[in-house]
Amino acid sequence: MISIVILNYNGAAMLRRFLPSVLAHSGEAEVIVADNASTDSSRDVLRDEFPAVRTILLDRNYGFAEGYNQALRQVEADVFVLLNSDVEVTPGWLTPLIAYLEAHPECAALQPKIRQWGEPADSAVRQRFEYAGASGGYLDRYGYPYCRGRVFGTLEDDRGQYDTPVPVLWATGAALVIRAADWRESGGLDGRFFAHQEEIDLCWRLRARGRSVVCCPQSVVYHVGGGTLPTGSPRKNYLNFRNNLLLLYKNLPERDLRPVLRLRRWLDMVAALKELLTGHWQNFRAIRRARRDFRKLRPEYEAVRADNLRRATADLIPERTAFSLLWQYYFRRRTTYDRLPQ
Repeated sequence: MISIVILNYNGAAMLRRFLPSVLAHSGEAEVIVADNASTDSSRDVLRDEFPAVRTILLDRNYGFAEGYNQALRQVEADVFVLLNSDVEVTPGWLTPLIAYLEAHPECAALQPKIRQWGEPADSAVRQRFEYAGASGGYLDRYGYPYCRGRVFGTLEDDRGQYDTPVPVLWATGAALVIRAADWRESGGLDGRFFAHQEEIDLCWRLRARGRSVVCCPQSVVYHVGGGTLPTGSPRKNYLNFRNNLLLLYKNLPERDLRPVLRLRRWLDMVAALKELLTGHWQNFRAIRRARRDFRKLRPEYEAVRADNLRRATADLIPERTAFSLLWQYYFRRRTTYDRLPQ
């Protein structure tokens, strides 16, 4: 059984626009909306306009990570599909994803190809990869995520150049397909992350334990992105910097931990200084607060780190690449995935 679970928070407009496509094109799956204690009209919309959709009503806003943990405890299925409320799916989108899982028992999780959402007439926008996941995600030596089709802020047009299914380090949480058994064995998402990069942490744990994560580009969906926290938001910057440091601390092999975190301290200082010099005071403060809170949280994660390392069976994960993405992008001017060292 397949269950598509859409986590909603104050997304009544998104539900009206995108839930019909999910219902129309996902006949082989149960569709569930878990509401994170919305304060808009979301619950009225679900009750009045989508009465056939099962709803899970959470008692407060748990954020993305813990919201899914809470919701999926109430779902019985063999495969979970975590789908953002601002995703438009396409006819037959689930078929290649489920077929891949059935043919590859070593695969724990996978994602479709993610393009930017736009109105049907705006074909140029809809041909462009979307930031949150593009055609599958990787991590460089120092923890910077990138994708086939997206390196930092550079988004490529989808010309079919990344249409081969490949192993990746992480699959986007915007449209994440995962075996329920692997979800439960891994412990699900880290609820303390609240939002941002929690799927990278989950997928890294899966890869370290010998399971594969894959992008299957034969499935295509369209994602709006930034619906809850827009790009440039100080809150978003805070969560990205803090959570990125936490996932590095949780998952890095012992030999890499000190050198990586030592250099990241300097790189984060440079990023904060750039925000300061360009007049973005709130983002400057967000980065400094992220580093401060990482230091405070680090002792709480010592046991988690020890457990992750104990359960790891793969010491070297090829999708965590050996080069510096900052160096390749800003100094070598390699701004697209196909120009990066392979």
